[in-house]
Amino acid sequence: MQGVSSNLSLKELYEIDEHLWLEETIKLLKANHLEELDLENLIEELENLGRRDKAKVASLLEQIIRHLLLLQYWTEESQYNSGHWKAEIRGFRNQLKRQLTTNLYQFLEKELASIYNDALGYVIDKTEGKLDNLPQQDLRNCHKQWHGVTAPRAKQLHDKHGNSRTF
Repeated sequence: MQGVSSNLSLKELYEIDEHLWLEETIKLLKANHLEELDLENLIEELENLGRRDKAKVASLLEQIIRHLLLLQYWTEESQYNSGHWKAEIRGFRNQLKRQLTTNLYQFLEKELASIYNDALGYVIDKTEGKLDNLPQQDLRNCHKQWHGVTAPRAKQLHDKHGNSRTF
């Protein structure tokens, strides 16, 4: 490891400075020095990255559903807040579209009922239970309401041997 003190292992560096550990790990990967990698922490970081991505898209979808429910069902506040809610929906949809991959889209489809229930609970709390017309499970309509957030198209990729695969 050229960039780190010879007295400090990559595992020790991870405990002291994750950002520097990441920089050194990237250097090792680019140089194809795989035997020097801190695999335990690298695997942990990759798993954390996957969890963060899933949490982020789930949060964005929950925000979309919250605002859609408020817009559609909280009529007494609609005249004051509908413009804000619509703008929020657009903003969250745009962010979600930028983050979405095929894998994350499939994750959201699988978790839709749970995400919807979380959004519903938020709306019930926000409206102090005043809305008795909220659908308890409106997943078909909810799925349609993603509006503009579609699964990314499958990508045609080629491996190092020239074979094509669709993802």
